Amino acid sequence: MAKNNLLCLSNISLSDLILEKNTARAKIIVTKSDGTENCFEIINKYEIEPQKTHLPILRLAFCMPLLNYGLFSKKIQLNFSISQADLSLLNDLNVIFSRDIFVNKIVQGTNPYILPEFFPDPEKIKPTDGNPQAMIHPTQLIDDTPIGTDMDAMKSGVLSSGGKDSLLTYGLLKELDSTVYPLYVNESGGHWRTALTAYKYHKKTDPNTQRMWTNVDRFYSFMLDHLRFIRPDHRKIWHDTYPIRLCIFPFYVFSLLPIFIEERIGNLLLGSEFDDLRYEIQYKGIQHYFGVYDQHQDYDVRMNQWYEKRIPGLYQWSALRNISGLVDQNILVRRYPALAKMQRSCHSCHIKNGVVYPCGICSKCLGILLYLLANDLNPTLMKYRCKDIESFYTNVGASSLKLDKDEKDQSFFLLKRNGSVPKVQCVGHVEKIHMHTSTCDPGLYPKQFRNGLLKILEQYTTGYCTLQNEEWVPTSKWQKCAATVDP
Repeated sequence: MAKNNLLCLSNISLSDLILEKNTARAKIIVTKSDGTENCFEIINKYEIEPQKTHLPILRLAFCMPLLNYGLFSKKIQLNFSISQADLSLLNDLNVIFSRDIFVNKIVQGTNPYILPEFFPDPEKIKPTDGNPQAMIHPTQLIDDTPIGTDMDAMKSGVLSSGGKDSLLTYGLLKELDSTVYPLYVNESGGHWRTALTAYKYHKKTDPNTQRMWTNVDRFYSFMLDHLRFIRPDHRKIWHDTYPIRLCIFPFYVFSLLPIFIEERIGNLLLGSEFDDLRYEIQYKGIQHYFGVYDQHQDYDVRMNQWYEKRIPGLYQWSALRNISGLVDQNILVRRYPALAKMQRSCHSCHIKNGVVYPCGICSKCLGILLYLLANDLNPTLMKYRCKDIESFYTNVGASSLKLDKDEKDQSFFLLKRNGSVPKVQCVGHVEKIHMHTSTCDPGLYPKQFRNGLLKILEQYTTGYCTLQNEEWVPTSKWQKCAATVDP
C-alpha cells in the first residue's frame, strides 16, 4: 500500500443498539490497516423513552456518521439486520458523501487538517477516485415494513439550531396554522451555545419543544485521531469549516425520527435556503454537491422515497428553498421580530452574565452582519455590539465572506455606504423567488401550505425568476402544472 494512500482503515464496525430508559447507545470499533483497534461509544439521550419499534431508525441514525469515512475504509460492518430500503439508502449516501468529501475536502489541497503529502496530484485524478472504498455489510436483509403510520399532515417538526433559517421556518409554519414542534439536537461540545438562546425561548413559550443530547461531535474528533492523513495536532487548529465530515444533517434527521413517529408529525422541515447550483456540478468527471448535499433538494427527494416505504405519510421539505439568505434574514426580522431576537449565527458564541453573544468576527457573523446591514436592519437586535458593526465596515473589503457571489454582490449593492464596501452591480435575481425543477421547485411544497407560503414570500421579494441558458431571468408567478405531484 502506498505510503500516502487515503485508505487507512480495514473496517468500521457498529454494534447493535442498547436501549436504556431514555438512552440509545452503541459501540463503534475502528480497525486500522495494521490491525490495531479503537472503540467509541456513541450515545443519544431523549426526553421521550425510545421504544423497540424505533430500533430500525436509531440503527440508521448511528450509521450516518460512519458514511463520512467510506472513502478511507475497506468495510463498514453493521452487526444487525436492516431492510432492503435501508441498505439502498445507505449505499446511495455512501457514494454521495464520499464523492463530496473527496472533491471538497481533499483535492483542493488547502485543507489545513490534512498532511500535505496526502493531497492527490490534480493531473492524475480519475473519475472513480471519489468512489467509496467501503462496502456496507449488515448481518441480514429483511423486508421493508412500515415503522410509523397515521402521520398528521398539519403537524410540522422543525430541525432547530438557533439560526435564521430554522427560526424563520418555525414562524412561517406557525402562521400557516401548522402545529409546530421545535426540535433541537444538543451536541456535547460548544455548538450548543449557538442554539441555547432560541431553545430557552421555545422551551418557555412552546410546549412542543423537545431536545435530544448526543456525543456525535466527540465521535468526529475520535475519528480524526485514527486517520493517518490528519495532522496529529489537529485539535490545536481552529478553522471555519469541519476537517473531513460534510453531511451532518442526516444523523440529526434519523436521530429525531422517533419523536416524529410518537407525535405523528407529518412534515419534517430543514432550514435549507436557496443554493445557486446552476452549473454542472462535476470535478474531473466526479459528480458532487459542493459539500451541501444534505441541504439540496435531491436529499429531500431521496429521503421521501425512503419514507414512502418505511414511514408512509412523513414528508421532508424546506420552506426556504426558493429564497436567498438575504431575503430570509429580512423576513425573519421584519415579520417575526420576537424570534429574530433569539437568532445566534456564530461559530464561536460566548456567554457573559448569562447572555449569549456572537463573536462578531467569524465568517458566519460577517455574513449575517452583511445581510442585516444591507436590509437596513439593526444588528444589536441579535446582541452584535457597536464595535462589531464598525469593525465590519472597516474590514469588509478584505473579508473572506463565505457566501454565494451573487448574494454577496447584491448585499453590497444594497449597502451603499460611501466607498466603504466593494463597488458592485445590482444582481436582481437575489431578491426574487427562484423556480427551477431540479433545485428549487415550488411544486414540492405540500399543497396544504403552498399558496399561503408563496403569498408571504411574495411580500418580501421583487417577483419570480427562472433559469434560462444558465441565467436567472424574471418570469410570471408560479402556477401549478399537470406534472406537479401533491405530497
